[in-house]
Amino acid sequence: MIRRINKVAVIGSGIMGSGIACHFANIGAEVLLLDIVPRELTDKEKAKGLTLENKAVRNRIVNDNLAASLKSNPSPIYHKKFASRVSTGNLDDDLHKIKDVDWIIEVVVERLDIKQKVFEQIEKHRTPGTLITSNTSGIPIKFMNEGRSEDFRKHFAVTHFFNPPRYLKLFEVIPGPDCRVEVVDFLMSYGEKFLGKTSVLAKDTPAFIGNRIGIFGIQSLFHQVKELGMTVEEVDKLTGPVIGRPKSATFRTVDVVGLDTLVHVANGIYENCPDDEAHDLFKLPDFIQTMMDNQWLGSKTGQGFYKKVKGKDGGSEILSLDLNTMEYREGKKASFATLELTKTIDNVIDRFPVLVSGKDKAGDFYRKNFAAMFAYVQNRIPEISDELYRIDDAMKAGFGWENGPFEIWDAIGVEKGIELMKAEGLTPASWVTDMLTSGNQSFYTVKEGATHYYDTITKKQVKKPGQDAFIILDNIREAKTVWKNAEAVVEDLGDGILNLEFRSKMNTIGGGVLQGINKAIDLAEKEYQGLVIGNQGANFSVGANIGMIFMMAVEQEYDELNMAIKMFQDTMMRVRYSSIPVIVAPHGMTLGGGCEMSLHADKVVAAAESYIGLVEFGVGVIPGGGGSKEMTLRASDSFRKNDVELNVLQEYFLTIGMAKVSTSAYEAFDLGILQKGKDVIVVNRERQIAEAKKHTLLMAEAGYTKPIPRTDVKVLGKQALGMFLVGTDSMEAGHYISEHDRKIANKLAYVMAGGDLSEPSYVSEQYLLDIEREAFLSLCTERKTLERIQHMLKKGKPLRN
Repeated sequence: MIRRINKVAVIGSGIMGSGIACHFANIGAEVLLLDIVPRELTDKEKAKGLTLENKAVRNRIVNDNLAASLKSNPSPIYHKKFASRVSTGNLDDDLHKIKDVDWIIEVVVERLDIKQKVFEQIEKHRTPGTLITSNTSGIPIKFMNEGRSEDFRKHFAVTHFFNPPRYLKLFEVIPGPDCRVEVVDFLMSYGEKFLGKTSVLAKDTPAFIGNRIGIFGIQSLFHQVKELGMTVEEVDKLTGPVIGRPKSATFRTVDVVGLDTLVHVANGIYENCPDDEAHDLFKLPDFIQTMMDNQWLGSKTGQGFYKKVKGKDGGSEILSLDLNTMEYREGKKASFATLELTKTIDNVIDRFPVLVSGKDKAGDFYRKNFAAMFAYVQNRIPEISDELYRIDDAMKAGFGWENGPFEIWDAIGVEKGIELMKAEGLTPASWVTDMLTSGNQSFYTVKEGATHYYDTITKKQVKKPGQDAFIILDNIREAKTVWKNAEAVVEDLGDGILNLEFRSKMNTIGGGVLQGINKAIDLAEKEYQGLVIGNQGANFSVGANIGMIFMMAVEQEYDELNMAIKMFQDTMMRVRYSSIPVIVAPHGMTLGGGCEMSLHADKVVAAAESYIGLVEFGVGVIPGGGGSKEMTLRASDSFRKNDVELNVLQEYFLTIGMAKVSTSAYEAFDLGILQKGKDVIVVNRERQIAEAKKHTLLMAEAGYTKPIPRTDVKVLGKQALGMFLVGTDSMEAGHYISEHDRKIANKLAYVMAGGDLSEPSYVSEQYLLDIEREAFLSLCTERKTLERIQHMLKKGKPLRN
């Protein structure tokens, strides 16, 4: 039987329910979102003379919750118009509509009695064979199954999303005792392929995999922080990006999630896992209990481990909680000698051996922390998972860790990890020592481009399932590299398709990357069928190497700077006009030069979570790598008979002038950066390189023909230039922009108008590139531009001057 999901019902419209509903809407499903009927009227409703029978009143809870979700930041939805895919209703009037859906997801309050009542009502209307899942994070399935029909039980499982559902990739699937194997297989596949998740099969144990390990990690830190005499800032410094974790690290994350949420899960594990060897760790330390009593729950109550207050200068100031006095104090900057040793190590996984060798308090912290984590995860096999890779997958997808605990243990060395554990009085599990005895020195190996993991049952390295749909560059880089320099690697993806991967810091585009692009195109034109430009870093590219531009401008090496910008432009034009198809695969931040590269591709295969934009105004220049030219060309291509062409051009001008960045790949279509009917979006980023390869091959085999450079770009000359100059003058007069903003905008206006031509004319791309480069260079001679670039390099944010 082929199962398709066209319509989904979500029962419960709280934060999670609305978030799940929005994510199904993101992928094109029709969603029915239901919640309870209010028991009483609000004052506003009474003033309007409404009754509890009024439809708007009856749907008030669900509509208010959905509206709040749609207003939240970051947004749960890829594009505002997708919200129309969600219809709302209430459980009294609209539950019968679930008979027409393909999947029912229960997301009501975490109380067994309420869930059982909801399931009882669902059974009255559910069509046999319909999927039914719960988003519970801890209630055993056998209790939820009680009293349900055989068909219900056969199609019932837990599908545990992590909050926020759009952004966190973990999708835990926990089958009920009677759940059919094909239902489980479908849910796992659907999570990966359609929802863009990392599907992890878990057992019906308290908190499943992600929260069991994640909450242990946080609770372990709670107990260690006082023992080691550390501050909240020190812990957050040590548990953030330096070890591949989110910037919010530990305590800021708890503030965002809510201390009460964490305590609820920790209490559940404490109560339901009496035989857990770390049972006492799940008991709340005194300072956490004090915070709970004081309702210092984090962002939702205005204070937690951190508290935002108004400073003496009127600006906001962040105070930190002193865990000894339980009073807020000014933040203290944390620094450690051990961390200084890792500054030159770009690859996070390579930092761990250095961190556990540290001679200071940071080294002590890491040794103690990792020893506790290694000891805990080894003992969860086979309790929560038979396979160790599922634990790593859950932590990476659910908690944003770059590396899972077993991957970190491998990086440190399995024997070294055992040494750390023994130093803390902890014992290695028998399966770990058996692994070493059998000659396996690591939990993971890479063979023939695929990841293998140590299987505790067969005591052999086994291929990790599901990899055939992915291309993992880390796995093929060593064996499939065709060419490389310090900033770029060209890999053979097979079937005549090459991949160019950036390896520079933050994937910035400098001389090494430009050399790589040209070399990759050279190679592909001679011996291959096509080229993908894609990587699997945190972001596709944050843009051009502005440090290099700054140094040249400060030294007044304008000839060299002119040549560098021309090389950038020429390289982008090679991407457009090579004799083989070039597909760009952006994801995450795709800014400035990264965006310009996407603009010049034969096709873009973008990850849904792509934040694309031309942001050069923020550093005092205009797009100089063909971006200004390309937006002018696209405006020209958009002109239609009887259009007011100035209005069309103005839209493209504002996209650059306001440094607009899409909040998803879908929004990039609105900005004219992605093109409908040509560019495609992939929800699961893990599949992106494989999907880009597929499209490249299709274009090559369909008979790709090298495009002809354009000489027919319509520019509007003085007519457009005059309009733009009047606009920038009035914006400055109204104090909306600074004098320097006006100067940058006027330079852009000159380029997009095609110069001060006396009448609308047709020009070549090269003509536009030349005046774009001239405008870029002239701005690099401005002191205020150099101040902006310097500020961005030092502070990482734009300066308004």
